[in-house]
Amino acid sequence: MDFEGAFKFLKDIRRNNNREWFEKKKPVYTALKADFDLFVADLLEEMIHHDDSLAGLDAKKLTFRIYRDVRFSKDKTPYKTNMSAALSSTGKGMGTPGYYFQLEPGDKSFVAVGLFQPIPENLAKIRQEIDYTGDKLAKILNDKKFKSTYPKFWDEDALKTTPKGYDKDHPYIEWLRLKSFILVHNFTDKEVLDKKFLKKLTTVMSAAKPLTDYLKEAIA
Repeated sequence: MDFEGAFKFLKDIRRNNNREWFEKKKPVYTALKADFDLFVADLLEEMIHHDDSLAGLDAKKLTFRIYRDVRFSKDKTPYKTNMSAALSSTGKGMGTPGYYFQLEPGDKSFVAVGLFQPIPENLAKIRQEIDYTGDKLAKILNDKKFKSTYPKFWDEDALKTTPKGYDKDHPYIEWLRLKSFILVHNFTDKEVLDKKFLKKLTTVMSAAKPLTDYLKEAIA
């Protein structure tokens, strides 16, 4: 993929985030989007070797639109300044544990893995699983190779208090307070522009499979 071209276009959007400019540049975006779709197809092909639940997915349906939903936002700029895709057994809907990749210049590209804000029923199941088998999750998260890739859970939406039904002194209370079970790995622009980036991205994503398996078992 032409990541340099994608970075340039996304930087230009930051400076010209309006419909008039975008319409003039639509052919450039269309070409970049097609290029990104092919990259995601290659990524999917590689990831299937590590997670066979992804088999049968249509790569073109895994990428997200560049158009922002501004209905409930104070920021009314119409376009995203990134390109992104999500891979899970149910496609790009993140109601199932899976993998998300976002491409954005300025060292803002990243992978997020796990499950974002599960529905209440599944959140309760995951908390129960942590209560019963937290030692198993601890073994996954504390594995040396895993921890070097994903140091800790994203906890920006975590509860400040103790969830109902659990003791504040529970050995895994930090995880029981989570409302999302997400781990993040960031990439510099230099890493993205490296010719072996697809291989690195696959390595980073596939390293999370023990976590996605744990979460899938919890909500099954």
